[in-house]
Amino acid sequence: MKRRIKKVAVVGSGIMGSSIACHFANIGVEVLLLDIVPNELSDKEKKQGQSLEDKSVRNRIVNNALQTCLKSKPSPIYHQDFAKRITTGNLTDDIQKVKDVDWIIEVVVERLDIKQQVFEKLEKHRTPGTLISSNTSGIPIKFMTKDRSDDFKKHFCGTHFFNPPRYLKLLEIIPGPDTSGEVLEFLNHYGEKFLGKTTVVAKDTPAFIGNRIGIFSIMSLFHMVKEMDMTIEEVDKLTGPVIGRPKSATFRTVDVVGLDTLVHVADGLYENVPKDERHELFKLPGFIDKMMNNKWLGSKTGQGFYKKIKKEDGTSEIKSLNLDTLEYRDKQQAKFDVLEKTKSVDKVADRFPILIEGKDKAGEFYRKNFAALFAYVQHRIPEITDSIYKIDDAMKAGFGWKHGPFQIWDAVGLDKGIELMKKEGYEIAEWIENLSQSDHKSFYTVKDGQTYYYDMDQKSNAKIPGQDDFIILDNIRANKEVFSNKGLSATDLGDGILNIEFRSKMNSIGGDVLNGLNTAMDIAERDFDGVVISNTGDNFSVGANIGMIFMFAVEQEYEELHGAIKYFQDTMMRMRYSSIPVVAAPHQMALGGGCEISMHADKVVAHAETYIGLVEFGVGVIPGGGGSKEMTRRAAMTFQKDDVELNRLRENFLTIGMAKVSKSAQEAYDLNILEHGKDIVVVSRDRQLAVAKQHALLMAENGYTQPVKTNSIKVLGRQALGAFLVGTDQMKAGKYISEHDQKIANKLAYVMSGGDLTGSHYVSEQYLLDLEREAFLSLCGERKTLERLQHMIKKGKPLRN
Repeated sequence: MKRRIKKVAVVGSGIMGSSIACHFANIGVEVLLLDIVPNELSDKEKKQGQSLEDKSVRNRIVNNALQTCLKSKPSPIYHQDFAKRITTGNLTDDIQKVKDVDWIIEVVVERLDIKQQVFEKLEKHRTPGTLISSNTSGIPIKFMTKDRSDDFKKHFCGTHFFNPPRYLKLLEIIPGPDTSGEVLEFLNHYGEKFLGKTTVVAKDTPAFIGNRIGIFSIMSLFHMVKEMDMTIEEVDKLTGPVIGRPKSATFRTVDVVGLDTLVHVADGLYENVPKDERHELFKLPGFIDKMMNNKWLGSKTGQGFYKKIKKEDGTSEIKSLNLDTLEYRDKQQAKFDVLEKTKSVDKVADRFPILIEGKDKAGEFYRKNFAALFAYVQHRIPEITDSIYKIDDAMKAGFGWKHGPFQIWDAVGLDKGIELMKKEGYEIAEWIENLSQSDHKSFYTVKDGQTYYYDMDQKSNAKIPGQDDFIILDNIRANKEVFSNKGLSATDLGDGILNIEFRSKMNSIGGDVLNGLNTAMDIAERDFDGVVISNTGDNFSVGANIGMIFMFAVEQEYEELHGAIKYFQDTMMRMRYSSIPVVAAPHQMALGGGCEISMHADKVVAHAETYIGLVEFGVGVIPGGGGSKEMTRRAAMTFQKDDVELNRLRENFLTIGMAKVSKSAQEAYDLNILEHGKDIVVVSRDRQLAVAKQHALLMAENGYTQPVKTNSIKVLGRQALGAFLVGTDQMKAGKYISEHDQKIANKLAYVMSGGDLTGSHYVSEQYLLDLEREAFLSLCGERKTLERLQHMIKKGKPLRN
């Protein structure tokens, strides 16, 4: 019988419990969230005359915890309406309800005795065959099921969600001694497909995989910073985006997570891995002890390695901690010669060989750091896992690394990595020596679009499981690319579908991308059955190339600017009225032009973490690539008899005028950027391209026909224009917007009203595009607009508000 997850119970409503409950609600699962009954009344409850028997009192702990979670930022839930899928209760009155769920997830305090007590109570009500797991971050799974039934043990394992569950992809699955293979296989598949996770099956060892390697890496840096006499700014400069790590790098990340959290895991490792060859490294350095004593734990206490100071003039500045004096000082700029050599290297993997050859302090740092990392991970096989790719997957999904340790090692070269380790005095593992002397010479290879890893036991390459459901562009591009230029690449996905991907800086849309789009569409309409627009960048697209717009505007080259904007509009209409289906697959930021591309596709297959919006107001213009037209058209499509049509139009006007950006793909439906019944949202980023391809193929196979251009878009003329102008006057009078903001809003009002028409009219898309382009060009000549453009270019920011 196929296992289905329709309802889950989450036991424990703390930060993790409530967040896990929210993520299951995100994907449409009904959730029962339970916690304990309070022992005494709160002051507020006493004043209201309530008793310990009142339901609101008995559920106070769980209700307060869930509401606190729902109000937190970033939000744990895709859409606030999804919270209705969560029912709360308590472990005294409602525990019997677990008999109706398909999966019970325990998320109580990290104490073995308490967990065992909870499991004893749950088993009395659990239906045999129901999945049950513990969200522990380190307690041995083998101890948890003491005195439990065989059925309980068979369906029990550890499920370690990384915090916050919505945003961090890692889900570690840790089998107990009696966990069935069917349960492991199901959870591995369910976590990846339905929860959008990178699922990694780990052995039942201290801190499992992610935290074992991640905490080692951080502790190694804590000791190295003193050894090499480095500042925290220098370490953060060297361990951030330049090597494919988050912007928060090392010390800022610790501030965000909380120093106490890191210390708790490090102490646990020091206590529980006495035979680890780097055991002493998990012992806290002196400056960490002092920070713990001072309660300098990071953001939660207002200061850690960094501290925000409010100055007398009301502005703020960030101070940094001097690790020698433990006093805060002005932040220092960190500059290194070797980093300058990597500025023109776009692919992070290509930077590693350059960085380790640096002759400055940074080069020495990288040689020491990578040597320590390589030496440590080589000895964790087979202790924490039998497969190298699981370590890499855990670090990428749990800690935000673009490349895992073995992938970094491949980038610098197997023998070079061995050389670095020997120079630092590390022992080389026998299996690494064997690999070096074999014909393989690398940890990973790609064959027929699939990734293979070196299997230590078999001493040969083995295919990484689970890839058949994915399309990995990086694996097929070299052999399947049919066209490319500086800004764009088109790749044959097979089955008659062509993928178009941007590859400009931040995937911004300029001349190369537009030229490439048109050429790729020519090829697709001639040789293919459908198109997907997707890419593997950090963001789908941050919008138009504002540097190009600024250059034309400041030089008053309005004919060139007019041509560029019309070319953008024409390209969007080319997609809209193509003879083959076009599917857009946005992810992360899809702003300005990136949003306009999505809105002109036949279908959008958006990743759940898509932050999409028309943000051109932020630089003093209106959407000029068809966005203003499209929002007008979409409002007109919703007009119904006896409906207050102006209200529908006003919603879309405010979406543009307030530069609204969805905080998830689900919120994009509220903004009328995604359309119900046409566009879909997928939770798995790994599956997104394959799903988009399936939809393009389905449309083609179902007899896709080129759409007919419409001349029946209803615009409201002066009725709407007058209302909008009155509104902007009031906003200006109330000092909510500036004079320039009012000018932009009035231009948008003119476009979305269809111009100064005496009444309602039916117009074409081209009519609205002409109005849109005229308004855009007139605003580009405004001094305030040029100042905003120049400011954003200097800051290197995407086109966003």
